[in-house]
Amino acid sequence: MEFLCYHRDRPGSMPLRSALIEEHWSYMDGFELIARGPTFADGVLTGSVHVVDVPDAAAARAFAFDEPVYQAGGYRDVLVRRWRNVLGRTMWDSPRGGGHLVLGFGSGEAADLVPARPEELIAYGPLLSDDGSAWLGTAALVRSADPAAVLTADRYDAVEVHEWEPGGRR
Repeated sequence: MEFLCYHRDRPGSMPLRSALIEEHWSYMDGFELIARGPTFADGVLTGSVHVVDVPDAAAARAFAFDEPVYQAGGYRDVLVRRWRNVLGRTMWDSPRGGGHLVLGFGSGEAADLVPARPEELIAYGPLLSDDGSAWLGTAALVRSADPAAVLTADRYDAVEVHEWEPGGRR
């Protein structure tokens, strides 16, 4: 099962993150990742996104909360949501380069089953409840001049856009 984990940095955590970078990379090397990389706002590190394939929700939570920087107190909060890889590929199958993480949160009937701009997608899929029965939103990694436009914003309760840079070893 695929899960999206978004770790949001605690203010002032950069020295801790830098000190634990090798432990973080070694930890991540033990998992099958679909996408990964840091997020930024105006060039300042704000978090890390990881899309991971693990057996179940318990394994996804263990992945997110056993991560070395999380264990050391470097993250303010963590979003862990089941995700479905609509495109069936990894970020390594896409041309390299930065983009954006777009998170659309909603409820009810699934939105954007066909994204507005599929040619701009690196990774795309619905955010789901742990059992996969309820649609909770959509997550996309995109390369676009207008990243929020990839989702039909009026179908969401909230949309977040974060600068994203693919990172790490495969």
